[in-house]
Amino acid sequence: MPCPTARPSDGGPLPIRILSAASAAALLLVAGCTPSSEAKDAPKDDPPAHVVTAAPKERLTLVGDADPVAAAIGASRALFDSAGVVVLVEDGDAAATLLGAATAVGLGVPLLVEPADAKSLAGPVTDEMQRLKVDTVLAVGSAADGAGKQDGGPDVVGAPAEADALDQVTGVRFAAEEQVAEGDEASAVAGLDAGTPAALRPEGAKAPASAAKGDLGSLPEVERSGPRADTLVLSTGGAESVAGIASALAAGARVQLTDSPDPRASADVVGALAQGAPKFVVALGADLAAEDGFDWKLATADKGTELPGGGQLLFPGRMLVALYGHPGSGALGVLGEQGIDASIQRARDHAKPYESLVGTPVVPAFEIIATVASSKAGPDGNYSAEAEVDDLRPWVEAAGKAGVYVVLDLQPGRTDFLTQAQRYQSLLEMPHVGLALDPEWRLGPTQVHLNQVGSVGIDEVNRVVTWLADLTRAKALPQKLLVLHQFKLAMLKDRERLDTSRDELAVMVHADGQGSQGDKQATWRALHQNPPAGIWWGWKNFYDEDAPMLTPEQTVAEVSPLPSLISYQ
Repeated sequence: MPCPTARPSDGGPLPIRILSAASAAALLLVAGCTPSSEAKDAPKDDPPAHVVTAAPKERLTLVGDADPVAAAIGASRALFDSAGVVVLVEDGDAAATLLGAATAVGLGVPLLVEPADAKSLAGPVTDEMQRLKVDTVLAVGSAADGAGKQDGGPDVVGAPAEADALDQVTGVRFAAEEQVAEGDEASAVAGLDAGTPAALRPEGAKAPASAAKGDLGSLPEVERSGPRADTLVLSTGGAESVAGIASALAAGARVQLTDSPDPRASADVVGALAQGAPKFVVALGADLAAEDGFDWKLATADKGTELPGGGQLLFPGRMLVALYGHPGSGALGVLGEQGIDASIQRARDHAKPYESLVGTPVVPAFEIIATVASSKAGPDGNYSAEAEVDDLRPWVEAAGKAGVYVVLDLQPGRTDFLTQAQRYQSLLEMPHVGLALDPEWRLGPTQVHLNQVGSVGIDEVNRVVTWLADLTRAKALPQKLLVLHQFKLAMLKDRERLDTSRDELAVMVHADGQGSQGDKQATWRALHQNPPAGIWWGWKNFYDEDAPMLTPEQTVAEVSPLPSLISYQ
């Protein structure tokens, strides 16, 4: 007659102490039950252990514990309603964690982690087992050390971290042994096949001697739950997330590892969100939970819209090479010297020489002067001629279709930058369109153009930062470029207070001075004195005003640090 399975009471705590294989067999003998070797061969009349997976309660669930014990519990709570069987390993036991993970994936049950050197389980791990209604615990490796168990706890089967032993105990058929280098544990577990999981072992670790069959017990048959194909689990692969990744695969969820805690930064994450349109996302790892704005960044990645050149973050990862000017006016820059199609080709021709010079993708771009500084006040009295949105739209749309990034440049005269930026909101809602502010052409109430170099206070700039960032977030758009033109320090007053905290934007200082290369390099060095943290840098080459204009090779070799935007006027 098989031994009865001890079940927890409905209302009380779940006391449990971990048994070694020998202790488990001894306890069974004392209780007058059949030894484990005979029990395995005897007919199994006990019902199978049921596992019920869970749909996370929210669209996004963050499991942000840095402690592996708590992180494993968090993943179990997010993905399982109940489990008659769980696998248990001890924190810090690398061999048991890897092979326990493979076993849990093969069985389709949660993997829990107990604190190191625990003599008995109590507190959160016990609470989670009670919530899961655990009947049997498979304790692997050092988690199987200890003696006895208290009345009323689940049955405990102890086994060494050895594939043959776990095969005997569980019936899981392991694939060939796979050595795992330190630091690669998460990726190795994420790559497990639930049908025939690899027998994972730390690189260089010696496998323990095979245990005698008579020393081992056996688990009840496990009826795994249906897969949770509606759930995607993200992790950067921190050590604390290994058990949670195993539980995710055991629950039938999809797992995607990423190198960055910002989901917009990973093409793999964007692709995984697009594939199968998961209803739920579980983020495993302390770094993901600590990422400021992870929820809206995930929503942006979920939308799947990418920038020209790929991805959803501008820099690092690409260089922009732009034509500057106003459509239809060659006097304002090379962009206006030809029509739309010819401008697209000319932008590509300018970008191409840089492809072999830099180690990132090179993306052609337009910097379109949307509002042009004027010598006359005009009907609105602001000394700025604003182009109509409908006149710019064909250029912007054609550029987007051709993979050309667009920056709308503002020369506001006596009005403010935010007022003009809002005029072009419908264009800025396109994912490939950024914004440039040109303080040279920002006038005071009594100033006129060309009598002085204009300037802007940083509070006005920061209002644009806030508005553009809020728009980008609300529309779930890829990161937008905000360019600040500068060739004199006085053009951006109080620049040290520039708000670069908004991850929706890549904020750039663009050195657009002209003249001799010695003067331009001096300006470049001056602008780099005490810059705001987190800004990117741009450089402009002038065909007619530079003496001489740098070639692409010279630009890359002589302008340091390497600019992320190089424009031509």
